[in-house]
Amino acid sequence: MAKRDYYEVLGVSKNADKAELKKAYRQLAIKYHPDKNPDDKDAEEKFKEAAEAYEVLSNDDKRARYDRFGHQGVGGASGGAGMNMEDIFSHFGDIFGGGFGGFSGFGGGGRSRSGRRVNKGTNLRVKVKLSLDEIANGVEKKIKVNKDVACKACSGSGAKDASGKSTCSTCHGSGQVIRIQNTILGQMQTSSICPTCNGSGETIIHKCSVCHGEGTVKEDEIITLNIPAGVADGMQLSVSGRGNAAQRGGINGDLILVIEEIPHENLVRDENDLLYNLFITFPDAALGAFVEIPTVDSKVKVKIAPGTQGGKILRLRGKGLPDVNGYGRGDLLVKVNVWVPQDLSKDERKLLEKLNTSDNFRPNPTKQEKSFFDKVKDMF
Repeated sequence: MAKRDYYEVLGVSKNADKAELKKAYRQLAIKYHPDKNPDDKDAEEKFKEAAEAYEVLSNDDKRARYDRFGHQGVGGASGGAGMNMEDIFSHFGDIFGGGFGGFSGFGGGGRSRSGRRVNKGTNLRVKVKLSLDEIANGVEKKIKVNKDVACKACSGSGAKDASGKSTCSTCHGSGQVIRIQNTILGQMQTSSICPTCNGSGETIIHKCSVCHGEGTVKEDEIITLNIPAGVADGMQLSVSGRGNAAQRGGINGDLILVIEEIPHENLVRDENDLLYNLFITFPDAALGAFVEIPTVDSKVKVKIAPGTQGGKILRLRGKGLPDVNGYGRGDLLVKVNVWVPQDLSKDERKLLEKLNTSDNFRPNPTKQEKSFFDKVKDMF
């Protein structure tokens, strides 16, 4: 099913500022929160949809890409995979502040619904070079990346074995430290991430000998990417969960693909249109001819009408690039240039001098052009 427009999901205009976005998302998250709508799949999907929309629109870079390229600009290579619950609770805990409305899951910026901090792996950024042919048709690419992956020896826990971890003695497994202060307004309760376990709720007693307690190791991984047709140079696609693994469990970071377009030897790209410079001889321009024009996929034959002037633009509809959001296809614009020979033989020069005496070989402005010249002649 096609995704809804993110601005429509949040119910805001395209000019909405960050405060409006935050307010709109907060209202929707309260309305559709899983704790308020248990076992309601529809509410859960709307909760995820709102979080995904806010995650993109609250980020200046992602919002700019979304405004330009739509959903493909922020997640096309991942097949449109949305956010999961752990992503949401990890990313947006600060939207509500501690203890709001009983939604303890939103008590801190990187905590899950249990209150413990959820680690998030770092994002990976990779450049992918694409030819114009690959951009025109879409392509499956396999890339090798060196990244942090979960340690197989300890299953990413960082501990030597099951007995290698214990509940944090500072926060008693909650991942938070609660402080109560007496003020003139009464007692104030604040919570912060536990400094001992960094919010995980656990401490490692015996570290894994392979990852030395980190929970991750460096490893090469082959990733298969399905890149949609119509992407542009500099465009970034986000593949959710294919970045670096988080230390000692948590959520993987994302893989950010930066598209780099390889210049074509004959065609120049102008958004979804393609431009081509065609050079023809003077006899072909005067008499007319059939010429071959290169396109992204093959070659096409084009008729040059007799008397074609240099500078004329021929438009081959639908021979450009597809729009990344599926809104049709661009055109191929062919500029006709009449090639003037630079080195003439004696016989060729005589022939041209003879032809030059004919009125047919002299410029003959149209009536419209003459009317224009009459109006501006006093300017010269």
